Amino acid sequence: MSTDAQGYWKATLGLLTKILIVWALVSYGAGIIFAPWLNNIQLGGYPLGFWFGQQGAIYIFIALIFFYAKKMGEIDRKFGVHED
Repeated sequence: MSTDAQGYWKATLGLLTKILIVWALVSYGAGIIFAPWLNNIQLGGYPLGFWFGQQGAIYIFIALIFFYAKKMGEIDRKFGVHED
C-alpha cells in the first residue's frame, strides 16, 4: 500500500470514527442515557429528551449525511481520487 493510500484510509477512518461517535452520543446518549436529565429542558412544550428521541436524532443524522459527503469530497480531492 502506498503512502498516499495509507493517508487516504487514515483520513477516511478518522472521519468515520468522528461521525460514529456523534451518532452514538445522539442515539444512545441524548435519546436514552441522558433523557431524564434532558427532560428538565422544554422545547416547543415537550421535554428535550423526548424531542431528541422522536425528532432531534433524525435531524442530526441527516446533518451527518451531508457533513460526511462534504468532508469525503474534501478528502477525495486532497488525495486525488475525486470524481469529475
